Amino acid sequence: MIKLVITDMDGTLLSDTKEIHPSFWEVHQQLVERGIIFAVASGRQVYNLEEEFANIKDDTLFIAENGTIVRYKGRDVYINELDKRLLSKVVAKSREVEGIEMVVCGRRSAYVENDDPKLLKEVRKYYHRLEIIEDLTLVEDEIVKIAIYDSIGSEINSAKAFAEFSNNYKVTVSGPEWLDISNMGASKGDAIRRAQEKLGITKEETMAFGDYLNDYEMLQESGLSYAMKNSHPDLLKVARFVTEYDNNNNGVVETIRKVLLST
Repeated sequence: MIKLVITDMDGTLLSDTKEIHPSFWEVHQQLVERGIIFAVASGRQVYNLEEEFANIKDDTLFIAENGTIVRYKGRDVYINELDKRLLSKVVAKSREVEGIEMVVCGRRSAYVENDDPKLLKEVRKYYHRLEIIEDLTLVEDEIVKIAIYDSIGSEINSAKAFAEFSNNYKVTVSGPEWLDISNMGASKGDAIRRAQEKLGITKEETMAFGDYLNDYEMLQESGLSYAMKNSHPDLLKVARFVTEYDNNNNGVVETIRKVLLST
Protein backbone atom coordinates (compact mmCIF):
# COMPACT_ATOMS: atom_id res chain seq x y z
CA MET A 1 0.00 0.00 0.00
CA ILE A 2 1.31 3.45 -0.92
CA LYS A 3 1.93 5.68 2.11
CA LEU A 4 4.07 8.44 0.52
CA VAL A 5 3.54 10.32 -2.76
CA ILE A 6 6.39 12.52 -3.96
CA THR A 7 6.42 14.85 -6.93
CA ASP A 8 8.93 17.11 -8.58
CA MET A 9 7.68 20.61 -9.41
CA ASP A 10 8.92 22.12 -12.68
CA GLY A 11 8.04 20.01 -15.70
CA THR A 12 6.14 17.60 -13.46
CA LEU A 13 3.41 18.92 -11.17
CA LEU A 14 3.63 22.41 -12.70
CA SER A 15 2.61 23.22 -16.25
CA ASP A 16 5.06 25.04 -18.49
CA THR A 17 3.41 28.27 -17.32
CA LYS A 18 4.35 27.32 -13.72
CA GLU A 19 0.77 26.66 -12.62
CA ILE A 20 -0.75 23.94 -10.45
CA HIS A 21 -3.94 22.50 -11.92
CA PRO A 22 -6.96 23.44 -9.72
CA SER A 23 -7.91 19.78 -9.34
CA PHE A 24 -4.73 19.10 -7.37
CA TRP A 25 -6.11 20.53 -4.12
CA GLU A 26 -9.07 18.14 -4.00
CA VAL A 27 -6.79 15.19 -4.76
CA HIS A 28 -4.42 16.27 -2.00
CA GLN A 29 -7.31 16.28 0.46
CA GLN A 30 -8.24 12.76 -0.61
CA LEU A 31 -4.65 11.62 0.01
CA VAL A 32 -4.73 13.12 3.50
CA GLU A 33 -8.03 11.39 4.24
CA ARG A 34 -6.45 8.07 3.28
CA GLY A 35 -3.43 8.67 5.51
CA ILE A 36 -1.03 9.15 2.57
CA ILE A 37 1.72 11.75 3.05
CA PHE A 38 2.25 14.18 0.18
CA ALA A 39 5.78 15.42 -0.53
CA VAL A 40 7.38 17.88 -2.92
CA ALA A 41 10.97 17.22 -4.03
CA SER A 42 12.45 20.11 -5.98
CA GLY A 43 15.56 22.07 -6.81
CA ARG A 44 13.65 25.10 -5.59
CA GLN A 45 14.27 26.90 -2.32
CA VAL A 46 12.28 25.63 0.66
CA TYR A 47 10.73 29.07 1.21
CA ASN A 48 9.49 29.04 -2.39
CA LEU A 49 7.86 25.65 -1.80
CA GLU A 50 6.28 26.66 1.49
CA GLU A 51 4.76 29.72 -0.15
CA GLU A 52 3.47 27.69 -3.11
CA PHE A 53 1.77 25.23 -0.74
CA ALA A 54 0.98 27.63 2.10
CA ASN A 55 -2.55 26.33 2.67
CA ILE A 56 -1.36 22.71 3.05
CA LYS A 57 2.09 23.40 4.52
CA ASP A 58 1.40 21.43 7.71
CA ASP A 59 0.44 18.34 5.70
CA THR A 60 3.37 18.45 3.27
CA LEU A 61 6.90 17.08 3.41
CA PHE A 62 9.32 19.44 1.67
CA ILE A 63 12.51 18.20 0.02
CA ALA A 64 14.21 21.35 -1.25
CA GLU A 65 17.42 22.36 -3.05
CA ASN A 66 17.58 18.95 -4.75
CA GLY A 67 17.68 17.01 -1.51
CA THR A 68 19.96 19.16 0.63
CA ILE A 69 17.14 20.43 2.89
CA VAL A 70 14.30 18.32 4.27
CA ARG A 71 11.57 20.09 6.24
CA TYR A 72 8.45 18.63 7.82
CA LYS A 73 5.84 20.42 9.92
CA GLY A 74 7.96 23.56 10.09
CA ARG A 75 11.17 21.88 11.28
CA ASP A 76 14.36 21.16 9.35
CA VAL A 77 14.96 17.45 9.79
CA TYR A 78 18.04 17.26 7.55
CA ILE A 79 20.62 19.72 6.15
CA ASN A 80 23.46 18.71 3.81
CA GLU A 81 25.91 21.60 4.12
CA LEU A 82 28.70 22.28 1.61
CA ASP A 83 32.29 22.98 2.64
CA LYS A 84 32.76 26.71 2.04
CA ARG A 85 36.20 26.10 0.58
CA LEU A 86 34.42 24.91 -2.55
CA LEU A 87 32.70 28.26 -2.99
CA SER A 88 35.80 30.29 -3.88
CA LYS A 89 36.87 27.65 -6.41
CA VAL A 90 33.50 27.60 -8.16
CA VAL A 91 33.25 31.40 -8.16
CA ALA A 92 36.72 31.64 -9.74
CA LYS A 93 35.76 29.11 -12.41
CA SER A 94 32.48 30.91 -13.11
CA ARG A 95 34.42 34.05 -14.10
CA GLU A 96 35.87 32.08 -17.01
CA VAL A 97 32.65 30.62 -18.44
CA GLU A 98 30.48 32.49 -20.93
CA GLY A 99 26.72 32.77 -20.47
CA ILE A 100 26.39 31.78 -16.82
CA GLU A 101 25.41 33.35 -13.52
CA MET A 102 25.88 31.81 -10.06
CA VAL A 103 23.29 31.47 -7.32
CA VAL A 104 24.65 30.52 -3.90
CA CYS A 105 21.90 28.66 -2.07
CA GLY A 106 21.97 29.04 1.70
CA ARG A 107 19.76 27.88 4.52
CA ARG A 108 18.49 31.42 5.16
CA SER A 109 18.52 32.87 1.63
CA ALA A 110 19.91 32.62 -1.88
CA TYR A 111 22.56 35.06 -3.11
CA VAL A 112 23.58 36.57 -6.45
CA GLU A 113 26.03 39.26 -7.54
CA ASN A 114 24.34 40.40 -10.74
CA ASP A 115 21.35 42.72 -10.36
CA ASP A 116 20.24 42.50 -13.98
CA PRO A 117 16.40 42.58 -13.94
CA LYS A 118 16.05 39.75 -16.46
CA LEU A 119 18.29 37.49 -14.40
CA LEU A 120 16.53 38.37 -11.15
CA LYS A 121 13.14 37.62 -12.72
CA GLU A 122 14.34 34.16 -13.70
CA VAL A 123 16.04 33.39 -10.38
CA ARG A 124 13.08 34.56 -8.31
CA LYS A 125 10.91 31.89 -9.92
CA TYR A 126 12.78 29.40 -7.75
CA TYR A 127 14.28 31.49 -4.93
CA HIS A 128 11.84 33.75 -3.11
CA ARG A 129 14.39 34.78 -0.49
CA LEU A 130 17.13 36.38 -2.55
CA GLU A 131 19.89 38.83 -1.64
CA ILE A 132 22.18 40.76 -4.00
CA ILE A 133 25.73 41.03 -2.67
CA GLU A 134 29.02 42.33 -4.05
CA ASP A 135 31.07 39.14 -3.64
CA LEU A 136 29.62 35.63 -3.47
CA THR A 137 32.73 34.30 -1.74
CA LEU A 138 31.74 36.34 1.33
CA VAL A 139 28.34 34.72 1.89
CA GLU A 140 27.77 34.12 5.61
CA ASP A 141 25.24 31.33 5.67
CA GLU A 142 25.04 27.55 5.70
CA ILE A 143 25.54 26.76 2.02
CA VAL A 144 23.65 23.72 0.75
CA LYS A 145 24.02 24.08 -3.01
CA ILE A 146 25.54 26.18 -5.78
CA ALA A 147 23.22 26.69 -8.74
CA ILE A 148 24.42 27.80 -12.17
CA TYR A 149 22.00 29.59 -14.49
CA ASP A 150 23.18 28.94 -18.03
CA SER A 151 21.65 31.00 -20.83
CA ILE A 152 23.50 28.91 -23.42
CA GLY A 153 22.30 25.55 -22.08
CA SER A 154 23.46 23.53 -19.09
CA GLU A 155 24.11 20.24 -20.89
CA ILE A 156 26.19 21.77 -23.69
CA ASN A 157 27.95 24.53 -21.75
CA SER A 158 28.24 24.61 -17.96
CA ALA A 159 28.12 20.82 -17.44
CA LYS A 160 31.31 20.56 -19.47
CA ALA A 161 32.92 23.61 -17.87
CA PHE A 162 32.36 22.38 -14.30
CA ALA A 163 33.05 18.70 -15.00
CA GLU A 164 36.39 19.07 -13.20
CA PHE A 165 34.49 19.28 -9.90
CA SER A 166 32.67 15.99 -10.43
CA ASN A 167 35.43 13.88 -8.86
CA ASN A 168 34.70 15.33 -5.43
CA TYR A 169 31.23 16.88 -5.72
CA LYS A 170 27.91 16.08 -7.33
CA VAL A 171 27.45 18.06 -10.55
CA THR A 172 23.89 17.65 -11.85
CA VAL A 173 22.00 19.01 -14.84
CA SER A 174 18.73 19.94 -13.13
CA GLY A 175 17.03 21.72 -16.04
CA PRO A 176 17.69 22.96 -19.56
CA GLU A 177 19.30 26.13 -18.15
CA TRP A 178 20.34 24.95 -14.67
CA LEU A 179 23.31 23.07 -13.24
CA ASP A 180 23.64 22.22 -9.53
CA ILE A 181 26.77 21.54 -7.50
CA SER A 182 26.33 19.88 -4.10
CA ASN A 183 27.99 17.32 -1.86
CA MET A 184 28.69 13.97 -3.51
CA GLY A 185 25.97 12.09 -1.62
CA ALA A 186 23.34 14.80 -1.96
CA SER A 187 20.30 14.03 -4.10
CA LYS A 188 16.54 13.81 -3.93
CA GLY A 189 17.02 10.07 -3.55
CA ASP A 190 19.27 10.48 -0.51
CA ALA A 191 16.77 12.85 1.09
CA ILE A 192 13.90 10.47 0.39
CA ARG A 193 15.75 7.57 2.02
CA ARG A 194 16.23 9.70 5.14
CA ALA A 195 12.58 10.77 5.13
CA GLN A 196 11.40 7.18 4.63
CA GLU A 197 13.48 6.05 7.61
CA LYS A 198 12.15 8.85 9.81
CA LEU A 199 8.53 8.17 8.82
CA GLY A 200 8.76 4.38 8.91
CA ILE A 201 7.87 4.09 5.23
CA THR A 202 9.49 1.65 2.80
CA LYS A 203 10.59 2.09 -0.79
CA GLU A 204 7.73 -0.19 -1.88
CA GLU A 205 5.25 2.12 -0.12
CA THR A 206 6.51 5.17 -2.06
CA MET A 207 5.19 6.65 -5.30
CA ALA A 208 7.19 9.32 -7.14
CA PHE A 209 6.99 11.51 -10.24
CA GLY A 210 9.82 13.30 -12.06
CA ASP A 211 10.87 14.63 -15.43
CA TYR A 212 14.57 15.56 -15.41
CA LEU A 213 18.01 14.22 -14.50
CA ASN A 214 17.92 15.51 -10.92
CA ASP A 215 14.96 13.15 -10.39
CA TYR A 216 16.96 10.04 -11.30
CA GLU A 217 17.86 8.92 -7.76
CA MET A 218 14.39 9.83 -6.50
CA LEU A 219 12.76 7.38 -8.88
CA GLN A 220 15.27 4.71 -7.87
CA GLU A 221 14.11 5.05 -4.26
CA SER A 222 10.41 4.67 -5.15
CA GLY A 223 8.68 1.35 -5.71
CA LEU A 224 6.05 3.02 -7.89
CA SER A 225 8.16 5.35 -10.05
CA TYR A 226 6.76 7.46 -12.86
CA ALA A 227 8.61 9.46 -15.47
CA MET A 228 6.47 12.16 -17.01
CA LYS A 229 5.50 11.75 -20.62
CA ASN A 230 7.55 14.90 -21.28
CA SER A 231 10.64 13.55 -19.44
CA HIS A 232 14.29 13.71 -20.39
CA PRO A 233 15.10 10.51 -22.38
CA ASP A 234 17.57 9.28 -19.77
CA LEU A 235 14.94 9.43 -17.02
CA LEU A 236 12.64 7.15 -18.99
CA LYS A 237 15.25 4.41 -18.61
CA VAL A 238 15.05 4.28 -14.81
CA ALA A 239 11.29 4.74 -14.27
CA ARG A 240 9.01 1.73 -13.94
CA PHE A 241 6.15 3.60 -15.64
CA VAL A 242 5.49 6.62 -17.86
CA THR A 243 2.50 8.86 -17.27
CA GLU A 244 -0.27 8.87 -19.86
CA TYR A 245 -0.39 12.68 -19.79
CA ASP A 246 2.40 15.28 -19.71
CA ASN A 247 2.81 18.15 -17.25
CA ASN A 248 0.63 20.46 -19.33
CA ASN A 249 -2.24 17.98 -19.13
CA ASN A 250 -2.23 17.34 -15.38
CA GLY A 251 -0.27 14.10 -15.67
CA VAL A 252 0.60 13.77 -11.96
CA VAL A 253 -2.91 14.32 -10.66
CA GLU A 254 -4.55 12.11 -13.29
CA THR A 255 -2.14 9.27 -12.48
CA ILE A 256 -2.76 9.57 -8.73
CA ARG A 257 -6.51 9.48 -9.36
CA LYS A 258 -6.27 6.41 -11.56
CA VAL A 259 -3.77 4.42 -9.51
CA LEU A 260 -4.51 5.39 -5.89
CA LEU A 261 -7.96 6.93 -5.70
CA SER A 262 -10.06 4.93 -8.15
CA THR A 263 -11.24 2.48 -5.48
